[in-house]
Amino acid sequence: MDDKDLDILRLVQTNARLTAESISQDVGLSPAAVQKRLQKLRASNVIERDIAVLSPAKLGREMTIIVEVILERENRAHLDTFKRKMRNAPCVQQCYYTTGEGDFVLILNVHDIKEYEEFTQAHFFDESNISRFKTSVVMDRVKVSLDVL
Repeated sequence: MDDKDLDILRLVQTNARLTAESISQDVGLSPAAVQKRLQKLRASNVIERDIAVLSPAKLGREMTIIVEVILERENRAHLDTFKRKMRNAPCVQQCYYTTGEGDFVLILNVHDIKEYEEFTQAHFFDESNISRFKTSVVMDRVKVSLDVL
């Protein structure tokens, strides 16, 4: 990967719909060269996927909640079970297995507190391996980004 690849990545991480022609003008390569580099970056999973970033507010999912989860037992089977459940929970946007006091940090996006309560009933209270969890409700989305560069 060289500086041209990094320039291309900086552009497409903020707008994946840019054409090879428009990228080529910014990075000083031909459109064909840009297209070839993009294909290589996708094939090597440097670009993991192209997505649309949706507006939670316009979709009625204005409540963002951060949850720290502490497991009772932390063996491989219990970790894998919890990870699988979080991957399959639609309101979980992000799930991190972490060091420190908590075992996991979750970022959830829900319609309202009732939906969060239903989530906790299904995934925390009915789960014998959850020791405890701590909830923080986001008051303001100061910065939300998936940018790496």
